[in-house]
Amino acid sequence: MTQKALLVIDMLEDFVYEGGRLYIGDAAKKVLPEVKKAVEKAREEQIPVFFVCDNHREDDAEFEMFPCHCIQGTKGAQIAKELNPKPEDHIIYKRRFSAFFGTDLDLTLRELGVKEIVLVGVCTNICVLYTAADARMLNYKVSVVKDAVASFDKDAHEFALKELKNTLGTEIIEQ
Repeated sequence: MTQKALLVIDMLEDFVYEGGRLYIGDAAKKVLPEVKKAVEKAREEQIPVFFVCDNHREDDAEFEMFPCHCIQGTKGAQIAKELNPKPEDHIIYKRRFSAFFGTDLDLTLRELGVKEIVLVGVCTNICVLYTAADARMLNYKVSVVKDAVASFDKDAHEFALKELKNTLGTEIIEQ
């Protein structure tokens, strides 16, 4: 049974491509190749890859806080083409910040025997942070690849890395 899985958080067109509805800016240009490297490494090591995808309804309550983005069935909700999802990869659709909230992620990870998750993707201070928090509450060991996470807000990104490490006990790793 597998002990580790890679979770690729919200590497979707609306976040990482210029013109996307919630484009994270220049950080996207830096994080995309790093996430691709993490995906390729996981595949080489036969570690399961999970693409966790924001997937909202048009009337989602989240849009009271953030601009409308990643609407089900739209181009903006598609995984960045550079990451080239494979048939053996897992796709988890979510409507809230945490990949665990209202999804079958925990069940699927446990069925695969996963005890440790590695997080990459966007946004460090939102979906990465809250996914890590829920994972820790569920007793997963969590690590984050430092250069493979990003946000539209550099200060919030730095705060989240500290919070991940100091409060959640997440290991911040280099690639």
